[in-house]
Amino acid sequence: MSSIRVATFNCENLFARWRFKDDVDPTEANTRGWVVDRTKFQELGVESKALTGRAVRDLKADVIALQEVENVDTLKHFRTEFLGGNGKYPYVAGVDGNDPRLIDVAVLSKLPITHIRSYQHLRDPETPTKQLFSRDCLEVDVQVSETFTITLFVNHLKSMMGGREATHGKRVRQAAEVLEIVTARFGEEPRDQSFLVLGDLNDYLDEATALEELAHWDQVENVVERLPEDEQWTHYYAQEDEYRQLDYLLPSKSLAARVQGLPVIFRKGMPLRATHYKGERYPGVGKDRPKASDHAPVHIDLDVP
Repeated sequence: MSSIRVATFNCENLFARWRFKDDVDPTEANTRGWVVDRTKFQELGVESKALTGRAVRDLKADVIALQEVENVDTLKHFRTEFLGGNGKYPYVAGVDGNDPRLIDVAVLSKLPITHIRSYQHLRDPETPTKQLFSRDCLEVDVQVSETFTITLFVNHLKSMMGGREATHGKRVRQAAEVLEIVTARFGEEPRDQSFLVLGDLNDYLDEATALEELAHWDQVENVVERLPEDEQWTHYYAQEDEYRQLDYLLPSKSLAARVQGLPVIFRKGMPLRATHYKGERYPGVGKDRPKASDHAPVHIDLDVP
């Protein structure tokens, strides 16, 4: 029996953004079309990206689901610059999604990815002219061994921007569709199948949650709930001074039975304003920025055949 580590991480605005170098005249710079020419441009946000990269490296995950990635090319550039090159995570999955701000979901894996499917085209039953998923529900098969494959359903549900109550219905419909997608793939009672629903679900679990049917579905387990209640938070919302779980790993019941020990919420890259966290932080983390992210990655170790 061996083990693999699976993680989810909203890495917060992993964009490719550049500006002209100080000694470059923009009117003279566009000599070969709009390409990122390092003799003329310099990358923005490098300090935060370096911290994000350190967090990803220190997770030591075999498979990591990411949210807020601009596109696969940006992710590959990040892999080259901050993760040590192609060999560290040779397999990448991502499809440009629905968000106009270009924050997509993606997967980095040390293990072969054998299947990718996007559900971004699905329409919102309440507003059929619009897509249901704010980003996507990305279905990815990862081949762990010749006889064992894990399926990820990577999500980044509707944010609470505009108010939790006002955005509640959209998340309810998105979460319900995730259930439909999983059962369409694995049947009405898929507890014995090897899958995880994971990602930033953008809601917390109380009496007003939009996630009840998904996070407490009897076919999966919200493994973060194995931790003490005051240690389950993955995100700090400064405006309301709230420490909440927004990031989820929901393995099938059979996969949850393979979890070794407790899940880990990795907070070393969070900004200093999240004062509830008293542990070690990376050198260079600021009150708000630079930082690895405003979310903490979460990982679990799984026994696998």
